[in-house]
Amino acid sequence: MDRKVAIIGAGISGLLACKYTLSKGFHPIVFESQSTVGGVWTKTVETTKLQTPKPSVSEDFPDGQKVFDYVNGYAKHFDLVKHIKFNTKVVGIEFEGPNDEEIQAWSLWGCNGEPFGSKGKWKVVVEDLVTLSTEIYNVDFVIVCVGRFSGLPNIPEFPPKKGPEAFDDKVIHSMEYAAMDHKQAAEFVKGKRVIVVGFQKSALDIAVECSAANGKEDPCTVLYRTAHWNVPDYLPWGFSLAHMYLSRFSELMVHKPGEGLLLSLLATILTPLRYAYSKFVESDIKKKLRLEKHGMVPTHSFLKEISSCLISTVPEKFYDKVENGEIKLKKAPSFSFCNNGVLVEGETSPIEADLVILATGFKGEKKLKHIFMSQTFQDYITGSPDAALPLYRECIQPRIPQLAVIGFSESISNIFTSEMRCRWVAELLDGTFKLPSIKDMEINIKEWDEYLKQYSDGYYRRKCIGALHIWYNDQLCKEMAWKSRRKKGFFAELFEPYGPMDYVSN
Repeated sequence: MDRKVAIIGAGISGLLACKYTLSKGFHPIVFESQSTVGGVWTKTVETTKLQTPKPSVSEDFPDGQKVFDYVNGYAKHFDLVKHIKFNTKVVGIEFEGPNDEEIQAWSLWGCNGEPFGSKGKWKVVVEDLVTLSTEIYNVDFVIVCVGRFSGLPNIPEFPPKKGPEAFDDKVIHSMEYAAMDHKQAAEFVKGKRVIVVGFQKSALDIAVECSAANGKEDPCTVLYRTAHWNVPDYLPWGFSLAHMYLSRFSELMVHKPGEGLLLSLLATILTPLRYAYSKFVESDIKKKLRLEKHGMVPTHSFLKEISSCLISTVPEKFYDKVENGEIKLKKAPSFSFCNNGVLVEGETSPIEADLVILATGFKGEKKLKHIFMSQTFQDYITGSPDAALPLYRECIQPRIPQLAVIGFSESISNIFTSEMRCRWVAELLDGTFKLPSIKDMEINIKEWDEYLKQYSDGYYRRKCIGALHIWYNDQLCKEMAWKSRRKKGFFAELFEPYGPMDYVSN
């Protein structure tokens, strides 16, 4: 029986989902609102680079254009383009068949662990952005690959008359800046006093570009709330960061979801070593970037940074530009707009500006929620306000039938993790394994939620598996009937870092 699978998004996760569902004999239809593949890599800041080294390129971190070219080549090499409907926006999806009362019944989904049910199909409503016509597709399974770092910008909330409307000049989101070509972006900021709000990767990249355009004459001000352990390289004091944090031994220091008594005891015993690892890396970053001199030493640990997937590389010479006055750093617990700039809480004089760029992230959860037409499913996918997005294996919402979400939770290497998840979903669709009951899946989700809150603290909603990526992949491997131990020899298995090449074959 032919099974149709709708895939929403032709970014990296969408292409991987297409490839692996094809390999199992299914018929994928990929809906992409843009005119090309690539997702977030179609529009990047000029200085943005991949944060995970790619073995087949000469430089450590390929830039955005090289990543985009690679993704394009990947789609063509595996003949995926013919399965993609470009310039096609998914307006909404609706599960047709059961009523709301049945949808809320435990037996609807997960009673036998099968990926396909007999009670309904998904209706996918799409709009052609060229002709503005609407079309409906009926499919057996939906894989949502919309990602969380695009589409719906996160604009901070302000009191009345103290938001962007109070500012006489221009306020844009980093998404709008990234949409410009590189020459246009440089001309746009040239000769302007720019304030960049945020201290994650996009904010730092944009600040460097503004400083390159304006130098000391019009220094760029970076307004931040929290300092982070952004790394200058991946060799703290000459030691490999991967060996320190991406090996099985490193994961023995962390309490894990579903761990037994022995592993729990071992993680407790190794707590001092875990603390020492973190302090070792922090001391290297502080020295190389001169953080104490600039008042930029974070108050949280490096372990929390990596457990929250907040780690990124500092743009080249960023702190040199701070030192010579091309970039100014300003801590601001909160701020508001006034006619000629922004006013930091507790200060009387504004920071004058001609342009404010909000590098404040995206509302990924809201974007995901509104794909669903059903209020019931909207409530299911977002979960409770005090818990992270409730996804079993970071893919399956136990109470939503015949649907998977890929690329929404994070890891140290999102591309590699998305591939593992797409392979897992493809094996599920192919009948290699069955899902547990809804109750068991929800227990597992709760265990992971408790782990996230313990190690990521206030950043738990980012759904980061960074400090436990081997433990996570072990679970996927066991369900796919793969060997979970991928190295040759005891010491290699325990101390060598795990990466994409360890999972090339089953």
